Amino acid sequence: MIRIEDTDRVRVLTLDRPDALNAFNEALYDATCEALADAAADPAVAVVVITGAGRAFSAGTDLIEMAQRNSGAFTAGKHGFPGMVDQLAAFPKPLFLAVNGLGLGIGATMLGFADLVFMSTEARIKCPFTSLGVAPEAASSVTFPALLGRQQAAWVLLSSEWIGAAECVDMGLAFKAVAPDDLLDETLRHAKVLASKSIASLVESKKVLLAGLGDRLAQARAREDEAFRLLLGGPANREALTAFAERRDPDFAAVDARAAAEG
Repeated sequence: MIRIEDTDRVRVLTLDRPDALNAFNEALYDATCEALADAAADPAVAVVVITGAGRAFSAGTDLIEMAQRNSGAFTAGKHGFPGMVDQLAAFPKPLFLAVNGLGLGIGATMLGFADLVFMSTEARIKCPFTSLGVAPEAASSVTFPALLGRQQAAWVLLSSEWIGAAECVDMGLAFKAVAPDDLLDETLRHAKVLASKSIASLVESKKVLLAGLGDRLAQARAREDEAFRLLLGGPANREALTAFAERRDPDFAAVDARAAAEG
């Protein structure tokens, strides 16, 4: 589910559901949450790197489980999505992402919590919220505008379009685009530079870097959670999941027309 390796005070967490494109089911949310908590508390770990196994970084929330949630046949994990986002938001040490392939949903929005993002030149991300009939998540309504500016963040969060590695670097969402075979080595080279420093200094430096956000992350998550609650299982979301299962494009115009006629 998740592989953990340590090297020179750097802990590498590898999301390891390659057959599911490292999509987050409840078990992977729980495992990642606990791995981050353990790394935060471990005095031998100075920096954490998250990457993915296989051809994907993460395909986001497992859509099979999302459909189960809508049908009422869903069993929540111990921590789930909220617990993992809590850990990402509060993680006190430098957090690097090595985005090795496609990243969708939380596989894209978690970039907003990283201190440095390295992307394979073949990697790309998508925030598919509007194509699923839902709303942004994981405080991306604050982190993305802070990193990208409002208009670029609006395009990334509202369009459900793919964004390539070079464009992510140009926008400010990633630090470097690296050849696929060099991605992890280049990420670790930078991580080890920081890992050679005092952990206390790294923690306090990160704290002051993020202090300007104040409680905006928590406020953003509360607003996003409410928007998600209103939309999850609604007509557009049901149409999106049905279309996904039927391997067709969703017809949101028809959904909107029915809503207008009924309303």
